[in-house]
Amino acid sequence: MSDTGRQSLTDKAGAAMKPDSEKSTTEHMGDMFKGKSDSAASSMQPQSEKSTSQKAGDAFSSNSNESQPSMTQKAKNAMGLGDN
Repeated sequence: MSDTGRQSLTDKAGAAMKPDSEKSTTEHMGDMFKGKSDSAASSMQPQSEKSTSQKAGDAFSSNSNESQPSMTQKAKNAMGLGDN
């Protein structure tokens, strides 16, 4: 379950696990829009108001708005799927 305005962990995982080379242009655009929207919602929502699952999801996807790759991106890079 996700907080209001946030992307669920299931949706994030599904988008992250499908190789970019298998995604349509529409899927790429959707992922980009959802990711930016989720990141903005994460930044605007105080930690004290986030559910435990959203805190975990933010930590996993690096929604702390730092310029470091997320754990998901590091895993994709390690499998050779990072730039696809």
